[in-house]
Amino acid sequence: MDGGYAEYAVAYQQYCFHLPGSYRDVEVAPLLCAGLIGYRTYRLAGEHVERLGIYGFGAAAHIIAQVAAHQGKRVYAFTSPGDTQAQEFARRLGAVWAGSSTELPPDKLDAALIFAPVGPLIVSALRATVKGGVVVSGGIHMSDVPSFPYSLLWEERVIRSVANLTRQDGEEFLDIAPQVPVKTETQVFSLEQANAALNRLRRGEIQGAAVLVMPGSEDGRA
Repeated sequence: MDGGYAEYAVAYQQYCFHLPGSYRDVEVAPLLCAGLIGYRTYRLAGEHVERLGIYGFGAAAHIIAQVAAHQGKRVYAFTSPGDTQAQEFARRLGAVWAGSSTELPPDKLDAALIFAPVGPLIVSALRATVKGGVVVSGGIHMSDVPSFPYSLLWEERVIRSVANLTRQDGEEFLDIAPQVPVKTETQVFSLEQANAALNRLRRGEIQGAAVLVMPGSEDGRA
């Protein structure tokens, strides 16, 4: 864009990350938002997790599922009821089980990550976790969490949320991603199609991540 400060970009080094050079621009874009916050959510679940549930299989989940599977975790994917396409997508990315968010998994979970902005999923995840299990909400917004019996929280289960990431989170994740290697699945939209992309996201019609491309930009190496 011509004119004003749009011609210049200034950023402090401590607020920047070195991007892995093995990714093209469109491929690396999902790592910078969905990937970074997704990784922070994943880290807050704890180091000693073996059975990991992921509720809402969108941009962040499709990245973190690959990282978790690479690190030896058993991933259980939960999608909207009837979304068999997303369930099959999760299995292709390493999930050992995929089903509806209304179902209980075949095994109790050590931790659950929630990426869908649906408050009742907090209750579903608590019901699916073991004693001392952790439920982490990685979203900015979420619908109201309904009341639930104290017995679901008892036995030292934990509910926590994610607001930001640390520099350590970012550096760790961007170092791990090419080692997996994380393969991002993207659907590309022009800047003029931003509203259409958002509407498709709301309707759950995006598999993987939506990426906006500026006019005249090229899908070069990051």
